[in-house]
Amino acid sequence: MSFPTIEFAAFFVLVFVLSWALMPHPSAWRPFILVASYFFYGWVDWRWVLLLAASSVVNTFAARVIARSPSAVARKRALIGAIAFDLGLLAVFKYLGFFVSELDGALGSIGLGSPLPIVQIVLPIGISFFTFQAISYVVDVYRGETRAASLLDVAILQAFFPHLVAGPIVRANELLPQLRTPRDPRAVLAGPAIFLIVGGLIKKTVVADELARRVVDPVYSDPAAHSSAELTLAFYAFAAQIYCDFSGYTDMAIGLALLLGYQLPQNFNRPYLALSLRDFWRRWHMTLSRWLRDYLYVPLGGNRRGRRRTYGNVMLTMLLGGLWHGAAWTFLIWGGIHGGALSVERWARERFGGRVRVPAWAAWLVTFHVVCIAWVFFRAPDLGTAFDVLGGLGLSGPSPLVTLPLVSLVAAAVAVQALPPGWWRQAEEWFVGRPLALQGAAVGAVLVVADAAVGQQGVAPFIYFQF
Repeated sequence: MSFPTIEFAAFFVLVFVLSWALMPHPSAWRPFILVASYFFYGWVDWRWVLLLAASSVVNTFAARVIARSPSAVARKRALIGAIAFDLGLLAVFKYLGFFVSELDGALGSIGLGSPLPIVQIVLPIGISFFTFQAISYVVDVYRGETRAASLLDVAILQAFFPHLVAGPIVRANELLPQLRTPRDPRAVLAGPAIFLIVGGLIKKTVVADELARRVVDPVYSDPAAHSSAELTLAFYAFAAQIYCDFSGYTDMAIGLALLLGYQLPQNFNRPYLALSLRDFWRRWHMTLSRWLRDYLYVPLGGNRRGRRRTYGNVMLTMLLGGLWHGAAWTFLIWGGIHGGALSVERWARERFGGRVRVPAWAAWLVTFHVVCIAWVFFRAPDLGTAFDVLGGLGLSGPSPLVTLPLVSLVAAAVAVQALPPGWWRQAEEWFVGRPLALQGAAVGAVLVVADAAVGQQGVAPFIYFQF
């Protein structure tokens, strides 16, 4: 069930009304929101709910053992067992088919081929997100950074439908304290929530889906059939598409949670203004960035074990971050590009310190294009397509796809991030200060525009649903 659909609108209206009535009573609200979230998740396949519930049960049990056991050995075993279970889910549902296919190809290349059974397992939507939340929960309990919670609270932490299928990745100490405190329905931040939802809807339907249909999907489906200018437009258009698609989802998720009385963490902060790759990852998918830092990079040793080990930890973290996005060589290369660029930046800082100053415009230009090059591998269905796109960049050939509206849309999606943050706050304050009828009229107008942009093809799934 995708946010910009009639089905979800009907679902959320019912949930919102009942949530508003139950909000002052956490003992009633919590089971209600869990059932609603399971219904939302099971809309496509009810069996996914069983998987999600099993994850909550296992991680709740492990966290309780960790919190209550006086034995350090027992606590560590419970932690390892929970993490092994969580990673095992990803291994089976997300990576088994890939590794079986690669092994079959490798054996065949050396003459030992014996056709291995084809593994086809439907990937549950959002499995990476709720699995990462489960890992962070048990690790935080082990570190003493959060208290062990009840099964009901852990289940809500993982299943809360605004962030369930595509994040943000919410930590236990960000949501569990809110669950334990009664919400006041009169204190719901309806204006800011609607502002975020409307903005996210525009990003998704008017910008991201339009760019996907008009240029990105046609070019990446057959690069050889398109001119250099069209390949170049698609090169930049996907950067705009994925930002508007993912940040649009995040805006809607945060807005929907606000309407229910709960605050989710920020996930984007104008990432295409970054002047370095390190700066980019402080701005892009911020909840994943901090997860990779706190639960992977730091446990690997971080920067505490020498320069070479630090570079290796950076590269391994980003390679695994790429693999988290999908079981394909394209995602590994995407992660490798970021890991390599981050390592080069670290080496340059250590080697030259502040003695060499790069102009801000040059730092931005290099950073943005490294990110765009990496996006080619992220988007391409295979390595051949990625190299065809990169090898064909230029400005020559007939270019029916290159139109002024599309070029303007790409430029606007990137340039709008340069607007001062105060401008957005003022726009939100202006919107919130309007009469309720005017807010409703504005939402209605946006819905009409979004419906016109979507047309008969319907809303495309959010890109991050597949992860």
